[in-house]
Amino acid sequence: MITRRSLLAAGALLPVVLAPGPAWGATTPRLTLPAPTGRYKIGTSSFRLIDRSRRRELMSQIWYPATVTRQPAAPWMREAPLQALLSSAGFDPATSPVTSAHEDAPPLRSLGPMPIILYSHGAGGHRSEATIVVQELASHGYAVLAVDHTGDAYTEFPDGRLSVPAGSSTPWDHAFDMLFVLDRLAQLPLPLNLRRIGMFGWSKGATATALVMNSDRRVRAGLSLDGPMESQPRPASIDRPFMLMTAEYTRDAPDSPVADFWALLRGWRRDLRVEGAPHSGFVDHQWLIPQLGLDEEELAGWIGTLDPARAVRMQQVYPLAFFDQHLRL
Repeated sequence: MITRRSLLAAGALLPVVLAPGPAWGATTPRLTLPAPTGRYKIGTSSFRLIDRSRRRELMSQIWYPATVTRQPAAPWMREAPLQALLSSAGFDPATSPVTSAHEDAPPLRSLGPMPIILYSHGAGGHRSEATIVVQELASHGYAVLAVDHTGDAYTEFPDGRLSVPAGSSTPWDHAFDMLFVLDRLAQLPLPLNLRRIGMFGWSKGATATALVMNSDRRVRAGLSLDGPMESQPRPASIDRPFMLMTAEYTRDAPDSPVADFWALLRGWRRDLRVEGAPHSGFVDHQWLIPQLGLDEEELAGWIGTLDPARAVRMQQVYPLAFFDQHLRL
């Protein structure tokens, strides 16, 4: 079981205790998430990582197959960062969705060592933004570690400090965070298969995925959710499997960084392009924003012409199939 004691024993890992949020009025939207399709129940634990060499602290969250007892279901996002996020986008307050994961539930150790997948979020985002994909992977037997990139994320630390995006982060900053996390995986109190590591990200986090694979061969497979693939220096050649799910950042534009990156992929590669998808079509926004009560014109500006139910199926099917092919075999 993942406990406060076991997380503290892992070194510079400090657990989070989730406090209940305020009760909102009857008119406040109560958001929901689709259930994952896998056979396994899910546990999740949040903790703080401290990178002393960079004087940097990161909130992280691990999702994994679990044997659920009486642990409460985890919220999609804590109250303070959620309301800050909604306010920054011009939305009224809403109640966080409840995920399919249970807080600090005992891991399902009978599965043996689990492949692990890292997630890096987009600019001004947060570790919860791809929960549909994350909990789908966990329900099929993966451990998934999502990280808030401090200074570029809506996040809250154990002492109650709220951190919001400051606008100065680069894809390399995200990549350095993930390289630090890679070195801490062995300290986590879970049965992990550290020879089978994958990574994915949305937008800036997708670019960071490529940069991490350039820097560390422990990551065997990478997935980009509409990544611009722009950084200084830019991503270099990759000889391991990499898949693009593209919407607004495609290979079509002249001098496209995505086209340049595609030419650098020397291993297995795929480009899944979805017409009508907005930039956020492959993360939770495509499902959650329609629940916020927008009029038809406003909603179209956020979600394009991609049906939210179809977006969910793509988020559940394609990342799982990709990682199954390249981490399971």
